[in-house]
Amino acid sequence: MRTSFHPRLINDSFSDPGLFVSFLYQRRAILFDLGDLRNLAPRELMKVSHVFVTHAHVDHFIGFDVLLRVLLGREKEIHLFGPPEFFARVEGKLAGYTWNLVEEYEYGLSVKVTEVWPQKLKTRTYLCEKRFAPAGAEREEPFSGTLLKEPSFRMEGVLLDHRIPCLGLSLVENFSINIDKEALKALELPVGPWLTLFKKVLYDQGDLSQPFPVTWEEGGRVVKEKSFILGELAQKIARISPGQKIAYISDAAGTQENLAKAENLARNADNLYIEAAFLERDREIAQRKSHLTAKEAGTLARKAGVKKLTLFHFSPRYADMAKELEREAMEAFTGRE
Repeated sequence: MRTSFHPRLINDSFSDPGLFVSFLYQRRAILFDLGDLRNLAPRELMKVSHVFVTHAHVDHFIGFDVLLRVLLGREKEIHLFGPPEFFARVEGKLAGYTWNLVEEYEYGLSVKVTEVWPQKLKTRTYLCEKRFAPAGAEREEPFSGTLLKEPSFRMEGVLLDHRIPCLGLSLVENFSINIDKEALKALELPVGPWLTLFKKVLYDQGDLSQPFPVTWEEGGRVVKEKSFILGELAQKIARISPGQKIAYISDAAGTQENLAKAENLARNADNLYIEAAFLERDREIAQRKSHLTAKEAGTLARKAGVKKLTLFHFSPRYADMAKELEREAMEAFTGRE
């Protein structure tokens, strides 16, 4: 079965952290962290709807300017999540530029920023047409682990200790709807934007007896339409399977409390993306810098029961030793250490 989410690390294991998650059959993506974004094309950045920044150290946040530059002048709403004091970090970035021409833009950009606190979420909106001054009242709501909830998935978060609060993240799909392309061909149906709506209605658990329109489009215009009963069409072209879970842990001290929180967050993940900054023999340095060792990363993944382990954020001191870091983590992951 093809999965609905397609994650990939933006950079190699020694470069700035970041995970790009694209959505199948949708012009949409989610970003974990905003480090160096040069490996993402503008067309990919324009798909981003939500960004989850673990913390505002430069290697996790310098890409904010690149994203902002690509989205300026477009009719777009972008959502950013970050740890406590994140408003000040974003406002500092926005204050670094002169915005006297934005009133002339035909389309407006809206930036919604959410600070994640232990028991609450605080949200402010910044409008391009208002020179990115905060617009309207700040919104506050309780937080008990869920940052974002949509019909098809939710984003879970936890605050870890990196000598500052640092977000650990988990993208959890409720269930996966895969489209059988051979079935589409047999019915002579096109691949197109209608599939996004079709999957959304199924995720929303819509009435299966209702009619559903399949459309043919050319140049963005509907040129043909055919109606089906939703449930009958789903039986023919949709394959339902358990959803996937993607966890992302970067920059966390290897304390018992941190490891317990991270293990719980990553429980049964299909893929855990996790930092492995230092070798176990340099654990003292790792503790001093509040990072995980490769062995700690592998052990955490094993205890959490994850299916696949993907490492990143290696210290540059190991520039020629990537395989050693990977070996140490994988030995701990498979229980061979």
